[in-house]
Amino acid sequence: MKITIEVDCTPEEARSFMGLPDVSAANNVYVENIAKAMRGVSNPEQLQQYASALTPMGQVGLKMFQSFVESGMKAASGSKPSE
Repeated sequence: MKITIEVDCTPEEARSFMGLPDVSAANNVYVENIAKAMRGVSNPEQLQQYASALTPMGQVGLKMFQSFVESGMKAASGSKPSE
């Protein structure tokens, strides 16, 4: 048996319903810092340096996030995750 429930709500309503915190202020600060850094970039190496400094946990965090996204895509497509 398969049951499907569809909920029509905004992201703010879903976050509130699930009891998650509102991180929009922190996100705005993060985006503003990245935008400032990118305005001063004159070459690709400098951009890489800024990205590493602004990204939480640097390259490790980026790799973890990439792995998380890839696993989610595999799960959504019905593939089994590689271990």
